[in-house]
Amino acid sequence: MHDASRLVRKRFSQRAAEYGLSSAQWRLLAVVLREGRASQARIADKLEIEPISVSRLVDRMEQAGWVAREPHPDDRRVRVIVPTASTLLIRNDLKAMADSVFDEALSGLTPEARHALITGLAAVNTTLSQAVCDAMADVKDS
Repeated sequence: MHDASRLVRKRFSQRAAEYGLSSAQWRLLAVVLREGRASQARIADKLEIEPISVSRLVDRMEQAGWVAREPHPDDRRVRVIVPTASTLLIRNDLKAMADSVFDEALSGLTPEARHALITGLAAVNTTLSQAVCDAMADVKDS
């Protein structure tokens, strides 16, 4: 699983370079496009990187016109990251590129094998997500 994940990320990096995006920028943009708006803390959590790294990454992406910082509607101390209008204009192109990477990755599998793989990975994710939540709850309780 680790090798496949690494190779998919590498292929995404190659394809994201067509848009002038680094791997980290692509991953951040995917989070922002998926969520519509996200705090830097939320992005850091989703990308599993330090908040200061997200801040620097957002600085570069903001300068390049990919994202913008806006005030949080409920908390003046927090800024949320949103995609720019120009990013939203090419959202479908970015999605098509991502879909083509996944299609390429899964091209050696029959439709049945694809379904089994996706179903199996979803089950793994659910199981491990619950285990992580349970472990965090155990730490809080002790």
